[in-house]
This record gives sequence, C-alpha cells and structure tokens, in this order.
Amino acid sequence: MKYTRTDSDDATTLEIIGTLDALTVPEIRSCVDTLVDDDRQDIVVDLSSVELIDSSGVAVIVSLYKRVRAKGGSVEVTGVQGQPAAIFKLLRLDRVFAT
Repeated sequence: MKYTRTDSDDATTLEIIGTLDALTVPEIRSCVDTLVDDDRQDIVVDLSSVELIDSSGVAVIVSLYKRVRAKGGSVEVTGVQGQPAAIFKLLRLDRVFAT
C-alpha cells in the first residue's frame, strides 16, 4: 500500500494505492492523525487505485470522517470500485460518502 497527500489551500486529497487492510492501516493511520491535527477541513479520499479493503481499512476511513466532521469539516470518498465498492454497499457507506 502506498498513499499520497496533496494539499491545495484548504483542500486535501489523500490517494490510496493497493490494499487497505490490517497490515497496512497503521501506516495510513499516522497520515489520518496528521490531517486531523493539521485541521484540514476539506478532504477527498481517492480509492480508485484500492484493490482490496477490509474492516480495519473501512474503520480508518470512518474514523477520519467522524474526526473531521466533529471539527466542522467534510470528507468525500471517490473512486470506489470493485471489492471496495461491494464492501461500502454492504455496510451502507455508499449512503454516507459520495462514492
């Protein structure tokens, strides 16, 4: 799993590439913590290059969403397809995030 963070004014795009699972979540969690600590208000999480996501991967995205919303910001998840899309639909997260 790799990720890139791109900041533009108040907006941040977090692109995740590969597999987002229990083995890779600790790496992305530190980025999520930094985004929240930096008070980023408008975050787009691009999952178009994510091939597989498990419950811990979903949990880190939901955690980001809750923490940013608590500070008055917004989180949008884009590019969800394949297995991640099936998981988001199963958990009804497709209703929460603009996927």
